[in-house]
Amino acid sequence: MNIREDILKIARQAKMASQELANLSSSTKNKSLLRMAESIEKNRERIIEENKKDVNLAKKKELSKALIDRLTLDEKRIRQMSKSLEEIVNIEDPIGKIENIRKRPNGLQIGKMVVPLGVIGIVYEARPNVTIDAAALCLKAGNATILRGGSQAIYSNIILADLLKKAGQEEGLPSGSIQLIKTTDRRAVTEMLKLNAYIDVIIPRGGEELIRVVMENSTIPVIKHYKGICHIYVDQEADLKMAEEISFNAKVQRPGVCNSMETLLINEKIAAEFLPGMIRRLQEAAVEIRGDEKTCQIIRGIKRASEEDWQTEYLDLILSIKVVEGIEEAINHINNYGSHLSDAIVTNNYAKSRQFLQKIDSAAVYVNASTRFTDGAEFGLGAEIGISTQKLHARGPMGVNELTSTKFIIWGDGQIRT
Repeated sequence: MNIREDILKIARQAKMASQELANLSSSTKNKSLLRMAESIEKNRERIIEENKKDVNLAKKKELSKALIDRLTLDEKRIRQMSKSLEEIVNIEDPIGKIENIRKRPNGLQIGKMVVPLGVIGIVYEARPNVTIDAAALCLKAGNATILRGGSQAIYSNIILADLLKKAGQEEGLPSGSIQLIKTTDRRAVTEMLKLNAYIDVIIPRGGEELIRVVMENSTIPVIKHYKGICHIYVDQEADLKMAEEISFNAKVQRPGVCNSMETLLINEKIAAEFLPGMIRRLQEAAVEIRGDEKTCQIIRGIKRASEEDWQTEYLDLILSIKVVEGIEEAINHINNYGSHLSDAIVTNNYAKSRQFLQKIDSAAVYVNASTRFTDGAEFGLGAEIGISTQKLHARGPMGVNELTSTKFIIWGDGQIRT
C-alpha cells in the first residue's frame, strides 16, 4: 500500500467533488441528509456490532473510562446521531446568500456572497459521532469532507462513513463528497497535512498531542479545537443552592468532555459556608477533590492541589478547588490557567456579571448556568464540527455558518477606473 498515493487520490477526488457541491441545490443536500438519517436508524444493530469491536479493544488496552465513554455507541446515541442529521436539514442553507450590498459614488454595487470553504479535512480521535456531525455540517455548507478518525474508533468510523457515502450518492451527491481515510497508519495524517493544493482547511479534534502534531506539520490553515480547562466562580453574592446545582452538573453530568468544569473558584467570604456541603456531594459522586491551602484548611483530609492541577484537563471525576479573595483574582486565574473554552460566574450582582462577561477571554462565557451547554446543538446550531478556542476564522461551537467564507460580488454598468 502506497499511503502517499492513496491520500493524494482521496484529496483529488474531494477537490473535484467540492466544485460540484458548491453549486448543489439545498433540496439535494437536504434529501441526502434525510436519507443518511434513515440509513443510520435502519442499521443500528450493525453499527452497534462494529462499535463493540472498538470498545472491546479499548478495554483490552485498558484505556481510560472517559475515552471508552466517548467511544461507546448505544441505541440512544445512534438515535441522537440520526436526529442530528434531521436537525441539520432544518438549518437555513447559507450558501449563495448576498449580504451588505452598498452603492458606491461611481455607481458600482458591491456586496458579499456566502460560499463554501471547499475541502475540509477533519482529524479526530475516539468519538464516532464526529464522523456524522462533521460530514453532515460540511455537506450542508457545500463542502467536501476528508475524515481521519483515530484508530480506537476505526470499525465504528468505517461503517458510519460507508453508510453516509452510500445514502448520499443515492440522492445525487458527487463521488468524493464524503471520504474516510481507513488506514490507521499515522503517516496518513502527515501526508494529508501537506496537501494544501487540494485541502482548504484542517480541523483537528482531540487531545493536546494531536493538536500539536497538526499545528507543527500542516501547510494548510488550521482551525483548532483545543483542550477544555473550564472554570466556575462562585461569588459571595451568589444563590448558593443554585451554585451547588450548577457546579455539580458541570463536573459530574459528563466529566469526560471538554466543556465539563475542571476548576471551581470560591469567594473567601462564603467558602466556609459553601464548601462543606458542595465537597460532600461531589465526593458522594466519586469525585476526587484537590484543593488549595485555604480549601484544605476548611475541609481536612483532601489532596493538596499542585501548580500542574490548575493547568490540567482531567476529563475525569477529579476537581481542583481554589478559594479567591474576589472577582478580580478569579478573572486573573481563569485568564492565566484556562484554555479559553467555557467559563462561568454564579452571582446575583449585575455589575459583577457584566465585569466577568467583559474580562474573561473565552469562547463561551456564562452567568448563572453550567458550562456544559457549550455545544452546537444546545446553541441551536443543529450540531457542531468542533469548538474553536482561537479567534480566526471562527470561535466557539462551529456550525454550518462557520464552515463558509465570502467573496465580493460587484455589479456595474460600464464603469472603468481612472
